Amino acid sequence: MTTVLQARSLTKRYGPLTAVNNLTLEVYEGEVFGLLGPNGAGKTTSINMICGLLKPDAGQVCIRGQVITDGDASVRTRVGVCPQNVVLWGQLTCLEQMQFLGEMYGLRAKTARERGERLLNEIDLIEKKDKLARTLSGGMQRRLNLAMALVHDPEILVLDEPEAGLDPQSRVLVREYIKSLARHKTIIITTHNMDEAERMADRVAIIDHGKLLTVDTPEALKRTAGEGDVLEIEVDAGLAGSALAAVSKIAPQISKTNHTLIIRARGVVELLPAILDALHSVNARPGEVRLRANTLEDVFISLTGRRLRE
Repeated sequence: MTTVLQARSLTKRYGPLTAVNNLTLEVYEGEVFGLLGPNGAGKTTSINMICGLLKPDAGQVCIRGQVITDGDASVRTRVGVCPQNVVLWGQLTCLEQMQFLGEMYGLRAKTARERGERLLNEIDLIEKKDKLARTLSGGMQRRLNLAMALVHDPEILVLDEPEAGLDPQSRVLVREYIKSLARHKTIIITTHNMDEAERMADRVAIIDHGKLLTVDTPEALKRTAGEGDVLEIEVDAGLAGSALAAVSKIAPQISKTNHTLIIRARGVVELLPAILDALHSVNARPGEVRLRANTLEDVFISLTGRRLRE
């Protein structure tokens, strides 16, 4: 795999607060990379340094081996950014927004306009091209901001909460559009939506208190972190106690609610044959069996805790 973007020992302090603490990670060519963390974990500060918008106190960011933390604008233009808060010029139409931003990146007016029309069509806004952007709905404005981040054809696209404020139809459209861009571009997503990250990201990094906690594929994290899958098995109420004792020898993390055994373990499905044998050994015939797989949200909570953040 080819490394496109590399952060090396990034550190950023604001007085006594260390917002990002020795962050090191690599993003590969053509992947969708999720950057996850609670509020105040250092995601936005990390993204701003990765985009070259903020100078780190220590460390550096490289795109294909070229350092971008020294103010090199020619390298920073290889990155497109769609911020969490929508940024628009109130007196410009949708197409004028695209053309104006393209020219700011050094494109010729005709090229910027042509790219703008193509992108508006791809994001299902071509019918709104001559409408003032401020008159669009919130979801349309967010989609327009996504198209604006692409007008200069960057090789790296950074999306901060790309599905925030979208209705279900727009969310599906944006998600499918981002997936269509993957492999042609390298995409970095920050999000609080674990389902979104699990659906879209090839790999995710979880950070907290400015430090990198883990980085891997969602499936690998679900197998190796968190409390595990949850298996619920109904048994006869009179045999629930003996069933609990028998199964606890196989799966120690077990509890009982009335006549339902609740078993939590990583890869619990692989234990199911042994669990059923244990139940049969005490004549506890299983009734309804329900499985809830370990989720990325479970992994996230196990690593960052349940405490509410400001």
